Amino acid sequence: MRARVLAAVTAVTLLAAGTPVPASAAPGPAPVPGATVPCPRLPAPKVSRPPRPTPPATTPDQAAVGGAALAAPGLVTPPGSPAPPAVTATTWLVADLDTGAVLGACGPHVPGTPASTQKLLLAATMLSRLDPKQVAVATRDDLDIEPGSSAVGLLVGGRYSVETLWLGLILQSGNDAANMLARLGAGSTQAGVAEMNTEARRLGAGQTHAVTPSGLDGPGQFTSAYDLALIARACFADDAFRRYALTERTQIPAQPALKKGGFQIQNENQLIYRYPGALGGKTGFTELARHSYVGAAQRDGRRLVVTLLGAEARPVRGWQQGAQLLDWGFGLPRDASVGRLVEPGERDAEAAQPRQAAAAEPGRTAAPPWRGPAGTALQRIGDGDWRMIVPVAGLLALTVGGVVAVLAARRGRRVGVLAARRSRTRRRGRRRA
Repeated sequence: MRARVLAAVTAVTLLAAGTPVPASAAPGPAPVPGATVPCPRLPAPKVSRPPRPTPPATTPDQAAVGGAALAAPGLVTPPGSPAPPAVTATTWLVADLDTGAVLGACGPHVPGTPASTQKLLLAATMLSRLDPKQVAVATRDDLDIEPGSSAVGLLVGGRYSVETLWLGLILQSGNDAANMLARLGAGSTQAGVAEMNTEARRLGAGQTHAVTPSGLDGPGQFTSAYDLALIARACFADDAFRRYALTERTQIPAQPALKKGGFQIQNENQLIYRYPGALGGKTGFTELARHSYVGAAQRDGRRLVVTLLGAEARPVRGWQQGAQLLDWGFGLPRDASVGRLVEPGERDAEAAQPRQAAAAEPGRTAAPPWRGPAGTALQRIGDGDWRMIVPVAGLLALTVGGVVAVLAARRGRRVGVLAARRSRTRRRGRRRA
């Protein structure tokens, strides 16, 4: 009987206390990354520059875009490949324009400042929106640029075709042309910048944030060598851009109404004059960004692009560093690769997949942790489940009632025994007297 009583009490106690839920396993230590391979660097002269802004932190997802190997902050090249040339650029990348294969890089996802290579993002955003034959009038706001910065020489009230503006942007790196093209493409300069950022996200350039259409420095304006390659690939896919990028010189038209004559401008990208098979590109410089460069060329049926940020002009100019890296890339086997350039829209599609899967299964919830029978019953009682409360209350009442009955029976037997003993004692007493 005692065993049954103890069993019943134990069951009730366990039901009330529940079963401990196993704790989730603690995460293991983070994997130790491989040693960073330093990039071959040319010694560069010391220069004075404004304080460098702190870039936004690069998330693991951003660092892995294009392949896990590209997350390295240092040098990444195909196994067994010759060492790339030493350059002064802080980051760079070489890729195949057609296949998207990344042939090699140095800190491809390390944030940098774009300078005028930002104008390629403006081109990728607005080229398809604007009719090259459209003629527009320059406004005073279009000419609101940093004093001493590069300009085509547009005049307030001057009339210019969109094609002239594109040539002024690419050949002469005109910041006035950048403002005007952004306005024509989106309604205002700032709206044009917003459209540039939208296009960067579509291309997969998640580390790129534009603040100005021209690349003039602004707070929070960053890009990366990898992002620049994505943007350049989009530009070189456009027939008009390829034609503009290879144009050596053009005439800025006279403005008779303003009594101003026309003048000629030349392409500042020396690659098109000095590198066999050059396809063009874009130069850039600010005191903060230093020299940036994008260049492309073709050789033996291959088209490669090089991007570099944070270079110095001595001892080797930016376009020459790009040319040396292109030579290195052309020397690699056609199947060489350390990653790839993602396709336009690919990153958006990947981000949408989890949301679509969740929407397709609205009733699906995560499985609850294992609590054991008693713990599950306790949880259901706590949630107010009467289908569990009623049986448990009955079991509890039955158990308590059983315990009370047993104790009462035992007490009754003891009372009966004592009464019998007293009766016998009285009988014996009467016989003795």
